[in-house]
Amino acid sequence: MLYQRSSQLFAEAEKVIPGGVNSPVRAFKGVGGTPIFAKSAKGAYVYDEDNNRYIDYINSWGPMILGHAFQPVVDAVIEKTKLGTSFGMPTELETKIATLAVSMVPNIDKIRFVSSGTEACMSAIRLARGFTKKDKIIKFAGCYHGHSDSFLIQAGSGASTFGTPNSPGVTQGTAKDTLLANYNDIENVKALFESNKNEIAAIIIEPVAGNMGCVPPTDGFLQNLRAVCDANNSLLIFDEVMTGFRLAKGGAQELYNVAADLVCFGKVIGGGLPVGAFAARNEIMNHLSPLGSVYQAGTLSGNPLAMAAGYAMLQSLNKDITIFKRLEEKTAYLHKGIETVLTQNKIEFTINRVGSMISVHFDENPVFDFNSAKNGDNDRFKKFFHGLLQEGVYIAPSAYETWFISDALTYEDLDFTIQAIDTVSKQL
Repeated sequence: MLYQRSSQLFAEAEKVIPGGVNSPVRAFKGVGGTPIFAKSAKGAYVYDEDNNRYIDYINSWGPMILGHAFQPVVDAVIEKTKLGTSFGMPTELETKIATLAVSMVPNIDKIRFVSSGTEACMSAIRLARGFTKKDKIIKFAGCYHGHSDSFLIQAGSGASTFGTPNSPGVTQGTAKDTLLANYNDIENVKALFESNKNEIAAIIIEPVAGNMGCVPPTDGFLQNLRAVCDANNSLLIFDEVMTGFRLAKGGAQELYNVAADLVCFGKVIGGGLPVGAFAARNEIMNHLSPLGSVYQAGTLSGNPLAMAAGYAMLQSLNKDITIFKRLEEKTAYLHKGIETVLTQNKIEFTINRVGSMISVHFDENPVFDFNSAKNGDNDRFKKFFHGLLQEGVYIAPSAYETWFISDALTYEDLDFTIQAIDTVSKQL
């Protein structure tokens, strides 16, 4: 494939946008080469500015669970646009989507809408601190909760060591209140609580990690986190920005039968428009301004276009109970096909999969946390990525990102992808 137009556009973008992109992973730094500039998308396919077509496995990093330009969402946004694009006043639609979301997700009574997953997670942490009157939080290495200061922390040495910032601009004062734990390591978590008694407001976790590839929780891990939080009067926050309304109608809480205290949403809940949300039971949410003293606000929160897109998406997911089963079956089919061709071509690999999230790691050992994810052969992944791109298959341009399956993918698309992986893997 030729990328002449994309290359020209990237050169122009670099002059006026830092790195030529508005979100770093798009720059292809993890895989090399020039990023592809999208022109349009429909169903399972995205088209670039050079008119190349790709079967899409990032799906806008998750929101397009029913495919690009899903007609009910498109129609809802068009109709709402005719009535005005923003008011800065309450609208009936905000109550409708809130009521629907609360009905679909277990353990929540109220929900507040914001404009991004980052904003949702940042607000949830503030609310947890205000509710518990404690300062520290535990996050897990390899889990990404947006770019708020509290989350841009890397691990120190030892279970009780304070985190240190891994981005300039994050202060040591912020970092000292963020404790790092290893994903799927409950003993590590218990040690942090022992070393910081009565100081930890909350644990925040991706119940299925998606930012070190797809990494599922080991058996009992989420349940043990619930028990540890209960024993220490701390809150358990599920960052379901990726998993919410994707792994099940009620997200990871429903899938794993674990009750979180606070839940963060994004991606699917916005139907492809910029939306985030955080939710909890009344006892917690009533601490939020204007009912309580924990302040949070947003000029474009509850934007009518975003609410229209999200409401149409959730309605579609809520009324068709077969969607999540279909998605899981398609993902399992893809998993089996990739496994077969990589084995035949004598490539060392591990595949992780939960529902419609899947990732291929070029390492034969299990991938269960960030350290094990880093053992993958990234040079091989780069060749794999660019080989698939040439074959017309677009996966995430990073070895540390999950793939997202959409219901728009047909089995013919999946077979084409498996054949493309067979072709590429013969050259790895």
